[in-house]
Amino acid sequence: MTDIDGQMALIKRGVVELIGEDELRKKLLRGSPLRVKVGFDPTAPDLHFGHTVIMHKMRHFQELGHTVIFLIGDFTGRIGDPSGRSETRPPLTEEQVLANAETYKAQVFKILDPQKTVVEFNSRWLGPMNAADFIRLASSCTVARMMERDDFEKRFKERHPISIHEFLYPLCQGYDSVSLNADVEIGGTDQKFNLLMGRTLQTHYGKECQCVLTMPLLEGTDGVRKMSKSCGNYIGIDEPPAEIFGKVMALSDTLMWRYYELLSALSLEATAALRRDVDEGRAHPKAVKESLAHELVARCHGGQAADDARRDFAAVFTDGGVPEDMPVFVCGSDAALPPVFLEAAGLVKSRGEARRLVREGALAVDDKRWDDEMRPLPVGEHVIRLGKKRFLRLTVKP
Repeated sequence: MTDIDGQMALIKRGVVELIGEDELRKKLLRGSPLRVKVGFDPTAPDLHFGHTVIMHKMRHFQELGHTVIFLIGDFTGRIGDPSGRSETRPPLTEEQVLANAETYKAQVFKILDPQKTVVEFNSRWLGPMNAADFIRLASSCTVARMMERDDFEKRFKERHPISIHEFLYPLCQGYDSVSLNADVEIGGTDQKFNLLMGRTLQTHYGKECQCVLTMPLLEGTDGVRKMSKSCGNYIGIDEPPAEIFGKVMALSDTLMWRYYELLSALSLEATAALRRDVDEGRAHPKAVKESLAHELVARCHGGQAADDARRDFAAVFTDGGVPEDMPVFVCGSDAALPPVFLEAAGLVKSRGEARRLVREGALAVDDKRWDDEMRPLPVGEHVIRLGKKRFLRLTVKP
């Protein structure tokens, strides 16, 4: 196997489609580092493991010695990406975009090597463009080409509004590739139109075309819809170690292999061997899932946090015990009603949610079910369990 073959094998791992494979081989044969571009619009303050599918591919390129450009779409984020949308996406304010961008920068380096990552903002070249510049950019594409997008075509047929500014989004993303002289661009399968626009505009401006890698959209914890905060089926990379560990352990045995393929550092060959061991009874799915949960927690929070999360999970769900590092809350006897202290301690979002959970029998005090939302807890120290995963060490003072 040549070095190029080895690079191509790693680059193609988990990829849905590689557009321009022969072109990529030629670029690799030159021997100089490639410029690999990935854009993220800071539309929400937190990243989840669905986002990291692409980040792992970025990391692969870093391991091969190439330059990864983490492009924050602080300009395009104010337009709103129409990809996969059935309606116009509300644009963000500049303040929202900048605030979200700061949290992105803090989170991405849990996956990427900061020494091998170039962080860029597309407002650097899009911001100074005037009306004449945007008219020239718009002239590089036809309305017919824009209507080839599935989401635009569907919305047009269903008579849902399409704003003119949404046509600018793929043009701006494509122009990012022109400005950055990108050799490769990576994105989700739902980004294919935008990624190809980069190739179109690079040709229009007399530059060498970038190659395009599309990555699969990771299913959320429900195993059905793509991971999304709006669907509530996500695992956030900034969530506490115990939350990440518990959510991974709650995955179905079938979905677990999808996460191994797209998120684990384990090779595909080793993953296949592990799956055979489970299928043939030489390994238990629970133990294999624990290894995945440990790996993902360690990546986000470090090895010690992953060890602690594994120990606490075993204590709670295997041994029937309680975690050692549960949160502590102190309240007076006047605030010892379950809906009051559960909300104040942050175990629930509202007193209404607390009352519902108490009525459903989800609250245990000192390992005994507590189903009276209007009865205060007595003075003293108590171990609170809400459902299976939420614990609290509560002190009620006179």
